[in-house]
Amino acid sequence: MDGGTKPERGAGTPPGWSYSARLPDALGAPQGWGYAVPGIPVPPGTPSAPVRRDGKRRDGGKPARDEPDDGKPNNDKPDHDKPGDEAGDEEAGDGKTAEDKPGNDKPGDKKAGDKDDKAKDAAKKPPMPRGKRLLYWFVGLLVLATLVTAGVLYWLNSRHYETTDDAYIDGNISQVSAQVGGRVVRIAFADNQEVRAGQVLVELDPRDFQVRLDQARSQRTQAQAQAAQTRAQLALQQANLDQAQANVRVTEADLGQAQADLARYRAIDPKAITRQQLDNQGAATKSAGAKLDANRQAVAGARAQIEAQRAMVAAQDAAVQQAEVTVRNAELQLSYATILAPADGQVTKRTVEMGNYVNPGQSLLAVVQDAMWVTVNFKETQLAAMQPGQYVRIRVDACPDLDLDARIGSFQGGSGQIFSSLPAENATGNFVKVVQRVPVRVNFDDSARAREKCRMAPGMSVSPRVTVR
Repeated sequence: MDGGTKPERGAGTPPGWSYSARLPDALGAPQGWGYAVPGIPVPPGTPSAPVRRDGKRRDGGKPARDEPDDGKPNNDKPDHDKPGDEAGDEEAGDGKTAEDKPGNDKPGDKKAGDKDDKAKDAAKKPPMPRGKRLLYWFVGLLVLATLVTAGVLYWLNSRHYETTDDAYIDGNISQVSAQVGGRVVRIAFADNQEVRAGQVLVELDPRDFQVRLDQARSQRTQAQAQAAQTRAQLALQQANLDQAQANVRVTEADLGQAQADLARYRAIDPKAITRQQLDNQGAATKSAGAKLDANRQAVAGARAQIEAQRAMVAAQDAAVQQAEVTVRNAELQLSYATILAPADGQVTKRTVEMGNYVNPGQSLLAVVQDAMWVTVNFKETQLAAMQPGQYVRIRVDACPDLDLDARIGSFQGGSGQIFSSLPAENATGNFVKVVQRVPVRVNFDDSARAREKCRMAPGMSVSPRVTVR
C-alpha cells in the first residue's frame, strides 16, 4: 500500500473510486461505518471522514478524494489520480465521482441518510426519567382540569346575567329660549355652572315692556271708571223706577177715591145734586184712571232703562276685564325679559353674549337636569327573562372601579328601528331578518348619590349587567 504502488480496485468499490480502505469500528466510527479516502492509501492509525458503506459521508457531503482530514491540500497525490491513467480515473477525470455527475444524483439517498442520522441521534439520547415524565403528565392534566373548571364556572355564572355595550347615560335636557325679542343687558351665569330652578340666567332690556305695562294699566283704570259710571247710572234708573212705581200707587189711590165719589153721586137723588157735579165727578174718575195708566207706563219705561243700563254695566265690566288681561299680558311680557332656569341642573351649550339682540324662540343655552338614568338597548333575544324591578349593576366607563346600584324601570313600547325617521319596509324587496334592539330604562337607586360618586353626563358610555336569575 506504500511506495506509490497503485492498489487494485476492489470488487465493491463504487465507480470513480480507485481504493477504499475501511478502518475498524473500534477507531470511533458508528456501527456499520468506516473511514475511507478514495484513491489514497490510508496509513495505519490515520482516521478519515466517516462514510457509510455506500460511499456517502456521515455529514451528508461528498466523499473526500483529494482533501485530507486536517483540511490541508494534499500535494502527495499519486500519478494514478491524474486524468487518463486508468479506466477508473477516466471516469473521475473531471474531478467528480460517478454519483456527482449529472444524471447519477439520487436526492432520495441524501434525505434517507438524514433521516437515519436523526433517528440514530435520537436513539443515542438517554431516556427521560420516569419521575420527570410523571411530573409533565401531572402538570398537563392539572392545566387541563383548571381550564375545564374555569370554563364550566364561567358558563354557570354568565347564564345568570345579561349585558351589552350598547348603553349610555340619559337625562332631561331643557333648551332655554327667548320668549320675547330684546337686547341682552345681563348674563348672570358662567359656563357649566350649577344652577337652581328659578335662578336668573339672562336679562333683556325691559323698558319697552315697562311702557306697554304702564299703558295697559292706564287703560284698565279708564275702563274701571267707565264701569263705575254705568253702575251709578243704573242706580239712577233704579231710583226713577221706584218713583214711577210710587206714582202708580198714588194714582191708584186717586182713582179709587174718584170712583167712590162717582158711585155716591149716582146713588143719591138726581134732584139733590146738579148735573154738572155728576159730570165733574165722572171726569175726575176718568182722569185718575188715565194718570194711573201713564204712571204704569213710566214704570215699564224705567224698568227698560234699567235693563239697558245693566247691559252697559256688563259691557263696562268686560272692558275692565279686557284691561286686566292686557295688564297681565304686559306684566308677563315684562317678566319674559328676565330668563330663569327651568330646573335644577348644569348650564351648557351657551350661545348668547352680552349686547346680542335675540328673537322670540331663539335658543340661548341648555340646562342638563340633575335627575339621570341609563338607557340600555338590549337585543330582543335578551329580554326573555327581564322584568321591571330586577337589579342592575352599572359601571360607568369614566369610573371603571365603581359599581352603581340600579333597577330596571320600564321597557319602550317598540324597537328603536320602528321609531326611526326611515323605518324599514319589510313588505318590499328581499327580507333579511335582523335582530332588533329595544331601549330599556334603568333607574339609579339614588341618582343624587350616584352623581356624587361619579361625574356623569348624558351620552357617557356605561356597562350594565342585569341579574335575570
